[in-house]
Amino acid sequence: MSVRRLADIPGFNIDRVAAAAGSDPDVLRMENLDTDIPPPPEVIAATRAAVGPDETNSWLPFTGRDDLKEAVARWMERRGGGSWDGRRQVVITSGEGDAMLDALFCLTDPGDEVILTDPTYAGMINRVRLAGGVPRLAPLTAVDGAWRLNVDGLRAAANDRTRVVFINNASFPSGWVATRAEWDAICELCRERDLWLLYWAGFEAVLFDGRQVIQPAGLPGMRERTVTIGAATLEMRMIAWRIGWIVCPTDDLANDASRVQIYNGLTPSSFGQVGARVGLDLGDDHVWAANAEFERRRNETMRQLDGLPAIRAAGAWSLLLDVASLGLDAATVSARLLEQRVAATPMIGWGGEVAARHVRFVFSNEPVERLATLGERMRKALA
Repeated sequence: MSVRRLADIPGFNIDRVAAAAGSDPDVLRMENLDTDIPPPPEVIAATRAAVGPDETNSWLPFTGRDDLKEAVARWMERRGGGSWDGRRQVVITSGEGDAMLDALFCLTDPGDEVILTDPTYAGMINRVRLAGGVPRLAPLTAVDGAWRLNVDGLRAAANDRTRVVFINNASFPSGWVATRAEWDAICELCRERDLWLLYWAGFEAVLFDGRQVIQPAGLPGMRERTVTIGAATLEMRMIAWRIGWIVCPTDDLANDASRVQIYNGLTPSSFGQVGARVGLDLGDDHVWAANAEFERRRNETMRQLDGLPAIRAAGAWSLLLDVASLGLDAATVSARLLEQRVAATPMIGWGGEVAARHVRFVFSNEPVERLATLGERMRKALA
């Protein structure tokens, strides 16, 4: 017998696609947010050195290592988010997922409404539901082959029960990157209605075509109402380290988030925290170097989908194909692609009507040479 809180929370359909793909080496693995570009070698060396000693085989400190908290504060300042007290305003978590749920428990009560984009990351919308919140969707719209935020739709999604605007940028799975004008609209809504901005910065610096980082906590009037979630997972390619963090604008909120994390994810890996601290202190040069390769892969994926309604990603590791505009169903296209040895995930459940029109292609885990086979396979699947 299922409990009511799970009634509207579907399974993660990535698992189904991955299981169907199996271990066939000929399959283009474009279904999951993995990458073959490794973390910086300094991170790997530091993590290995930290495995084993008593100090890094401990529960303590429950709220995270102070040296990592201070590195996170430096990361925020480097990105334009202002100065922060790492020891008092940063909470270390067991990855970005724990951080999201911790923050939602601290910012909302059951029945409160949270605005997200459509499409959005399924892990965001379903954690809103797990926390007892009600998702409201602001559509993204494809304009001239790129995603734009429907600002009127954003404002229409807000009402007296709204407490939080929950944004990830660069956005996954769409690759939308908010312009300064779009950030201004988001921030204006938060200021007008006294809302929290919950900002997942996982792909913040994974940007293409010369775009620059915009850190919303550094925008006018936003420091006191922005809660920033970060992680070592994506920019540093440290997927399996499972280290994340929450940057809170007040000490009281940080104390609340610490309390939730202790009873939710408990304590993150100590040796993983050592690796994450080293990665943060390397700066962003390794991020830009990896971005150059991800951009090449984005470009090749778009070239292979030329003539089809694919929307160009401005950042992050994936892009979407609007199969509904071809008169097709996303689940059906995903199944047909598997027959042609392409693993790609339907976006049903990753938002609302907009998301459900699309199939996602993750381009971060396949080299350009293998991506060059996508077009022929795609056209066979659609034949």
